[in-house]
Order: sequence, then C-alpha cells, then structure tokens
Amino acid sequence: MAAILSVSGSPSATSRTGRLLRHIDARLVGGGHDVSALDVRDLPADALLGADFGHPAIVDAAERFARADGIVIGTPVYKAAYSGLLKALLDLLPQYALAGKTVLPLATGGSTAHVLAIDYALRPVLSSMGAAHIVPGWFTLDKDITVEGDRTVIAPASAAALEQAADVFSAELRGRVSVLTP
Repeated sequence: MAAILSVSGSPSATSRTGRLLRHIDARLVGGGHDVSALDVRDLPADALLGADFGHPAIVDAAERFARADGIVIGTPVYKAAYSGLLKALLDLLPQYALAGKTVLPLATGGSTAHVLAIDYALRPVLSSMGAAHIVPGWFTLDKDITVEGDRTVIAPASAAALEQAADVFSAELRGRVSVLTP
C-alpha cells in the first residue's frame, strides 16, 4: 500500500512516545502499509544543533521524508509545545518537505492541560510545510501507556481512540495512493 515514515521526536530511548509510535506502526503494518521508523534522537546532535543541512544523516532523513506517502509524527509535550528535538529536525527539512503528504500527529504528556499542543503548536508547522492533509491527531496521557515485559499496553479508551486515528490515516492514505497510482 503506502510508504509511511514514523517519526519520534522524543529525546529518550525509553520514551512512552516511542512506544506509542511502535504500537501504531504495528497497526499500520497490519493494514498492509510499509512503515519505517525515524527516531530523531539517533541523528547526530552536532548536525541538528549546528543546522548542518548537508550532513549525510540529515540528507538521508530529508530523503526519507520525500519518499514517504504518509508521515506519523509523535512528540512528547514539553511546556505546551512539541519537543525541541523535533523542532531542530523540522527546521532542517526543505520548506515544503510535507507537500503532498498525509500526516498523523500524535503527542504524549503528563497532563490534559497539554491536549491542545497538537492543534496549536504542531499542526501549524506541519501545515506550513505543505502537508496535503493533516488527519485528526491524538494526545495520550503518559499514565495510559505502560509496559508489561516487552509489550506496550495502552489504556482501553486511549487505545480505541488511537486505533481510530490510525484507521482514518490509513484510509486517507489508501485514497490518495489509489488516485496517484494508475
């Protein structure tokens, strides 16, 4: 079906945001999509902070965005906004890196006070980068994401909402890909 790039803007290797994304990735793969993950924390800090547009890792990340039909962007919310790490990457991508793309924004945080971060902080940036369609995203409380052994467990109400968001994203991608492919 569609090629999807799943981007984690969390600086933590053990983040709930990353676990949430891998959970959504599995659902999208189960729906027939080809999903690849990009953890921004794995990109060289000197390239991100030094705005090194020509660094091979940054060039590769930009190419991965270009090849994708859809983008899932996940971020923890810090001080009512998406992570600075994610901001550093988005600033290094071409102005219209999301042109023609369908985007699913996801966020995690410790308080419902941050629930509007997707709509008031992240969505405007994604829109300014030319996203063709930004489907309704979802904010998940940290407490709703737990780990049991190697398994990520999402609280039932959050899991149902996330599955619906992923399914809307998947359906939108199917429609766009079928229109673009003869």
